[in-house]
This record gives sequence, structure tokens and C-alpha cells, in this order.
Amino acid sequence: MLERIIYGRMGGLRLVMMLAVGALVLIGLMTIRDSGHLAESNRQMIFLGVGLATFAAVNLVHYRWLGQISYFLFGLTLVLLVLVLVGKYLGIRELVPAIRGACRWIYVIPTVDASRVQPSELAKLTYIAALAWYLRQRSHYRNLSGLIAPFALTMLPMALILLEPDLGTVMLFLPVLFAMLFVAGARVKHLLTIILVGLGMCPLFYLKMEPYQRERIEVLLRQNDDNPYWLRGPGYQLRQSKIYIATGGVAGKTEETSTFVKYRPLPDRHNDFIFALISHQWGLVGVILLLILYGLVLTAAVEIASTQVDPFGRLLAIGIATLLAAQMFINVGMTMGIMPVTGMTLPFVSYGGSGLVSNFIAVGLLFNVARHRPHRLARHAFEFDIPLQ
Repeated sequence: MLERIIYGRMGGLRLVMMLAVGALVLIGLMTIRDSGHLAESNRQMIFLGVGLATFAAVNLVHYRWLGQISYFLFGLTLVLLVLVLVGKYLGIRELVPAIRGACRWIYVIPTVDASRVQPSELAKLTYIAALAWYLRQRSHYRNLSGLIAPFALTMLPMALILLEPDLGTVMLFLPVLFAMLFVAGARVKHLLTIILVGLGMCPLFYLKMEPYQRERIEVLLRQNDDNPYWLRGPGYQLRQSKIYIATGGVAGKTEETSTFVKYRPLPDRHNDFIFALISHQWGLVGVILLLILYGLVLTAAVEIASTQVDPFGRLLAIGIATLLAAQMFINVGMTMGIMPVTGMTLPFVSYGGSGLVSNFIAVGLLFNVARHRPHRLARHAFEFDIPLQ
């Protein structure tokens, strides 16, 4: 009877998480359409269908089987990231399109925009799976030398993605690494060492940034500068975003009550800056609803991780939870002027096929971990390995 109650609670968590994800997607579709991007809204519906298909596909097999091939999947995404750079530096635009000076996508079908895939979105998930599979062994994180491999595993995709360039995605890896090491049981002094090394590498990453990326960091520091160059040039997007958020009021604005809704002076309002548009059109009520929905998703993810005794399953769940939380925080933060403006989308809400599909894969993995929780009445110690059951 107790076991039935426990599993019922887990089933309820999955239901709550799926309802919250569905509500986030619906808010995104409505906002994209309201932003004046009708074609993008229709394409997002197609991406949603693909995302649901991948969600189902991820749940066809046991998550530990995915762990067994995680190194292969991670290596495959690294190859795709290298192909993106090859296409970029050789100028092969039939393979790798250049959009606003960045080469982050690769064509599945040459020159067909609908077939564009962003390998960095997949790399985030295969990285988490590979790292979780590695950290399931205690010898891989309880001593400092054992942390060299996880750190190298993290730096490799970060370096490749930074060269595209894609600063936003790069910013997600270190929080995920830290959270997974912490949950695995790494020593505090070793975690502090990783933080110091990460901070020490910031100047190196800054030197590798493109000039416009450095300018975005400068915009963050000079966002209140009255210089017309900053207000109308590099700082224009952030300034408009903050105006959108500040003028939304409690219940939001409509086209009749706001010139911002009518004339839409905010660039990227349907993807990177969609939170600012939601704040303006839905007001404080909409923002609170949005944050509650994210809170439900993240709470369910952490609960799934905390009730899982399999080290790989627990680490996989906490890695995905950290990824979604960091992405949400960075996106919201950059629209408010507390984080650098980067190409970071809002999970499940912003326009984008690769991002939406990867988010559904992430939720699918969480469901997979929850469904295959070992049949035990009491939680065991954090074990080294558990065979398929």
C-alpha cells in the first residue's frame, strides 16, 4: 500500500510537470502570434509536433541504456559542432548558414531553412548524460585528479560552441557541472577549486569572444549611460526591453492602450526577448504565472532526482533541472539588465525548433527516470551502480 502511494505521488508529479510544460508552450505560441510573427507561430506548431515525437521516443527505452551509449552520443554531437566550425571557416553556406554573423546551425537538407538543426542544443543534453554516466562511480569525483576528466569533458563543448560564437549556451555548462558534482558528493574544497579555475578562465573566454559579444558585456555595465551611441546603438535592445517590462503594469497592455504593442519597437521579441513582451502584454500577473509554471517544472525535476537511488538517474535528473533553471534565469536576467545580452531562449516559450525539441527531450528523460525508479520502500545510500530492473 505504501509503495502504491509513493508511485502515485510520482505519477502526480509527472502529470503536474506535463501540464506546466503544456501551459508554457501555449503561452509561447500565443505570444509569438501576438508579436506579429504569424509564420513563426505556425512553424512553432510543427516544431511542437516534432518535440512531442522525440519525447515519446526517449521513453521507449530504459534511461540506463541511453547512459550506456552516452559517450557515443556525446562524441556524435561534438562531431556536429566541428562540422559547424568547418562550414563556418570554409564558407560552406550550403551546409552552415551565417545568421547575424553567427554560425550555429547546420542544414539537414542543404539550404532548406526548415531543416536547420542547432547542434549545441543537443550537445547540452548529451553532455549531461555523459557526465552523469562518468560520475556514477565514486572514484571519479572523490579525489581531485578524478575531476580532471569532468572538467575536460566540460571545456571541450564550451570551446567549440564559443567559436561559433554562442556565448549564451556556453554559460550553461559550468552551473550544470557544479550542480552534478555537488549532488554526486564531490568534496567542497574540490568544488571551490573548480569555481576558482572557472573564474580564472573568464579572461581567456573574454579574449576569444567576438567584438560584438564584448560589446554586449560592456552594454550591461553601461546600460544607464546617457550617451546617444549606447542608447540608439548597442544598448537599444536592452533599453527597449526594460521599458517593455516596466510599463506592463499589473494586468498588461493591449494594442489600444500601448503604442509598444502596436508598433513593436523591440527586436527579437518572439525569441530571446519574449519575456519582455509577456511582461508588457500580460503584466505582473502574467509574469507571476510564468514563474509559477517554471517553479512547478523544476520542483518536479528535483523531486524526481531526490527519490531516485540510482546514481546515474539521479545525476541525469539534477543535470537537466539545473540546465532548465540556468537557462530560465539567464534569459529573464538579460531582459532585465542583470545578465549580459546573449542568444539565450526562454525554455518552452521562445521561438525556435532546436530549442523546443531539446527541451522536450529533456522532459522525456525526466519522465524516463521517474518511471524506472527501483521498486523499494526505503531510499538506499547513493550506490555505485544498479543493474536494469
